[in-house]
Amino acid sequence: MPGKNLSRDEAQQRASILAVDGYRVRLDVTSAPDPAAAVFRSTTTVAFRCSEPGAATFLDLLAPAVRSITLNGRTIDPATAYDGARVHVDGLAAENVLTVEADCAYSRTGEGLHRFTDPVDGETYLYTHYEPADARRVFATFEQPDLKAPFTFTVTAPAAWDVRSNAVHETVTTEGAARTWEFAPTKPISTYLTAVVAGPYHVAADHYSRELADGTTLDVPLAALCRKSLARYFDADEILGVTKLGLDFFHEEFDYPYPFGKYDQVFVPEYNIGAMENPGCVTFKEEFVFRSKVTDAAYESRANVILHEMAHMWFGDLVTMRWWDDLWLKESFADFMGSYGLIGARTRYSSAWVTFANQRKAWAYRQDQLPTTHPITADIRDLEAAKLNFDGITYAKGASVLKQLVAYVGSKAFFEGARRYFKRHAFGNTELTDLLDVLEETSGRDLRSWAAAWLQTAGVNSLTPQLTTDAAGRITELAVVQDGDVLRPHRIAVGLYDRDPDGALVRSERIELDVTGARTVVAEAVGRPRPALVLLNDDDLTYCKIRFDPDSLETLRAGLGDIRDDLARALAWSAVWNLTRDGLMPARDYVALVLRFAGREGNIGVLQSLHLQAKTAVDLYADPAWRAEGGRRLADGALHELRAAVPGSDHQLAWARFLAQTAGGAEHLGLVRGLLAGSARIDGLDVDQELRWALWLALAAAGQAGDEELAGELAADNTASGRRQYTQCLAARPTPEAKAAAWSAVVDSDELPNALVEANIAGFSVAAHRDLTALYAAPYFKLLERVWSERTIEIAMRIVAGFFPRAQTGEPTLAEADAWLDGHPQAAPALRRLVLECRDDLARALRAQACDRA
Repeated sequence: MPGKNLSRDEAQQRASILAVDGYRVRLDVTSAPDPAAAVFRSTTTVAFRCSEPGAATFLDLLAPAVRSITLNGRTIDPATAYDGARVHVDGLAAENVLTVEADCAYSRTGEGLHRFTDPVDGETYLYTHYEPADARRVFATFEQPDLKAPFTFTVTAPAAWDVRSNAVHETVTTEGAARTWEFAPTKPISTYLTAVVAGPYHVAADHYSRELADGTTLDVPLAALCRKSLARYFDADEILGVTKLGLDFFHEEFDYPYPFGKYDQVFVPEYNIGAMENPGCVTFKEEFVFRSKVTDAAYESRANVILHEMAHMWFGDLVTMRWWDDLWLKESFADFMGSYGLIGARTRYSSAWVTFANQRKAWAYRQDQLPTTHPITADIRDLEAAKLNFDGITYAKGASVLKQLVAYVGSKAFFEGARRYFKRHAFGNTELTDLLDVLEETSGRDLRSWAAAWLQTAGVNSLTPQLTTDAAGRITELAVVQDGDVLRPHRIAVGLYDRDPDGALVRSERIELDVTGARTVVAEAVGRPRPALVLLNDDDLTYCKIRFDPDSLETLRAGLGDIRDDLARALAWSAVWNLTRDGLMPARDYVALVLRFAGREGNIGVLQSLHLQAKTAVDLYADPAWRAEGGRRLADGALHELRAAVPGSDHQLAWARFLAQTAGGAEHLGLVRGLLAGSARIDGLDVDQELRWALWLALAAAGQAGDEELAGELAADNTASGRRQYTQCLAARPTPEAKAAAWSAVVDSDELPNALVEANIAGFSVAAHRDLTALYAAPYFKLLERVWSERTIEIAMRIVAGFFPRAQTGEPTLAEADAWLDGHPQAAPALRRLVLECRDDLARALRAQACDRA
């Protein structure tokens, strides 16, 4: 497969004849502070063996220019050997040394070596991000996970900078205005896990030590880094505190000492994802450095990500999947361990499983019902397919299935299997069977059939209770009916809920059982009084959508907020949202539930999810004739709850932000403007900088924010975050000129950095402006293939998904999407997948609207 893509077949062929002994990578980034400098010097020397002397192979490299290529002392002409994506070499010896000197490009897309200049102080910062295959933008490499090797990095940078990589630095030498950092060799790791961070970062240092079972002491230097201009907001003590708890927990559970020496955590600007598990040098999006007040859910989310990335040090870094088919071997485990670890490590975030049930699983349920869904162990034929598989299946469904596996084999057997897995495959590569082997050893169970049902098939099951009672109101039969293309074994708990003397819905009985096949009878329920609510999958043991019998659904309509247990209540909220998305509950009924009970929701993370889902219900799933009424009801509800919330509470802040998202009428917008001007006040509500931008966005979307006003706010907050939010406000204005400017800035030029591409798309796509953006539906379908061929995959994905006319929820838009898909069968499979997923979301919205009309 030519070009920037790499097929699995090519990778397998290359790995069959090559073994890599080590890389030496020298980077010179002294030019980085000069905005006119587009490239940096990269020199790679790789030592590798070939089992077929005389054979040919290639290295991966995406660089504007290659200066020289030398193989075993033989000079190779770059003009013939380098095609823009690959360095081709032939006549290999049994042992080889290849050196490639290139000019590589600084990135503005978050791929490769990203360069950012801080508008606050003019300082320049660099960081790398590679997954799945962008190390080739920084140095010549065999870009596949199973050709692991030690890496030795040498980085020359401005003398005032700090430079970090995966390993500790051994020497630092200064020559004039430059300083060269020589790092120790790493352990054998995959190319996508290497990292370089450089710039005048603020550093908070700490240390972790632990007595090991063999009597030795493990010492791990810790550091947390952010930009200098964010240092005053940086709560490094909290971050490092969670880090230490996590290291204690994972050592206890995994019984394998942390293998990568030091542990840096760097919060970087304009990051495309939440975080990346580079061993010894983890990178995070700097939005986790909170400039303004956030709810406790944000702190929990950050702690979850810290533990997620830490789990990768073992699942993914120490032991790595052979190819991207088994991406789940790292991401599913890390996603599971993020939540499991918040509880097990004794952090203060005791509601982690509530968040998981309500938020992470919602992502999985959506992804698993798309026509492009795939098994957890996927068929990944090339790198473009791998890029798209960092999705809700690989992360959240995989984590959900692991939670079911722990319930199935027991936590003791599960973690003993993990310990054997690490010891058996340390610094190696694995496949599904390698993990199953150790889990079968420790559990005594045959997991092949379990894996076939859960890991190697796609789709989500629905579980529905069927209940019959006698004249006295006692259960004569309770059965669980399973629907789905593949019927799976489920270990579940069935909760029977009744009202207590205070009127709360509390669990009166819990019955745990295995659900198999299409219908399973719950024998233990017979003879019990008919409960007010039957809650399947209580305690959230399995991965499924749950439904309700008619009486239970009526109980929820009347009293969902009365469920006392947080997790049970979150499961009920998740279930009624799935009913809404599936066109089984009218969107206006879901909105009514939110307006009736969200004000009583104690879990702040669940509350913020309800806000997002209620807004989606009105914008996409409600009958268009009811949208305006639904929007007014949401705004009125937000205003009421804002005024009723405890002053200074997280709930008050959440309702203030929800008011900003829903404000449309004169009363709502008048309060918004008053809060900005200081002429209106809500007791306890601090209108800080981030909330100010949210309020300005509400005014901008309503056409009530002038150019001078927005420019004035930017002048008061001329930061990276301020510029991003200012850009979104400009694009969110309801004028043809604003939409045209946002569209052109993204589509007609590749000059914008990734963060401002995202801001323009977000502002352009305000759902209430569907009449204005309808004009861009036809141009959108015409530009798809050009965008896919000309832009990096990260930016192309954002444009394709972000500009899809999803607000045009009508049959004509569906027909346009179908016409494009029918007319472009040869388009890149990854591009077709994105369009098909957007098309399916649109079709789902139309089905939900039909339900709402009825």
